[in-house]
Amino acid sequence: MKDKKEIINNTYQQNKKEADNSIPIEKTENTGKDEQKSLSALELKENELKTALEKISLLEKQHSELKDMLLRKAAEFENYKRRVENDQLNIINYAGEPIIRNILQIYDDLERSLAHIKDENSFESTKKGLQIVFEKFGKILGDQGIKKIEAKGEPFDVHLHEALMQRPDKDSAPHTVLEVIEPGYYYKDRVIRHAKVVVSVEPISNDGQSDSVKDQN
Repeated sequence: MKDKKEIINNTYQQNKKEADNSIPIEKTENTGKDEQKSLSALELKENELKTALEKISLLEKQHSELKDMLLRKAAEFENYKRRVENDQLNIINYAGEPIIRNILQIYDDLERSLAHIKDENSFESTKKGLQIVFEKFGKILGDQGIKKIEAKGEPFDVHLHEALMQRPDKDSAPHTVLEVIEPGYYYKDRVIRHAKVVVSVEPISNDGQSDSVKDQN
């Protein structure tokens, strides 16, 4: 009886042992598959990370290049702005240089005329020299767009003339410029100085009426 129990027990232990031995084999196989899956996923993640790092590196390079370009453009613009400001300042400061060079010629002519007076004391030659200087000066002003306002004999115009006084004149229509006390000038299309003038009015007769009213009566 004892032998049977031992035999049964030994058989049970052997079967259990075999069963236990079979379990690790199955776990090992499943573990290998899981490890392969995990390895494939890890490699995929590594590839994705590598791609992402390459993109980041490329973007950083592009960002650096764009930043350098922007800094260069900003520096070029500042230099351009500084040059323009200097040019504008020079234009403002030296805007009158061309006309001044021409005026210096007139100044030299006047100096020579004065020297000529001292040497020869000739009125006619001096007069002729001053006339030449005057005409030369007028041409310079004309080249600069400066023109005299023709006023004498013209109807009075408040946009061109400034009446300093009125004078009766039977030979002229009322409000006619009789005399120019100080000439006026245009600069291009703008009046820069009004002509100061004497303007005609109707003569007053002894009875206190103007001639035009007297003629109507």
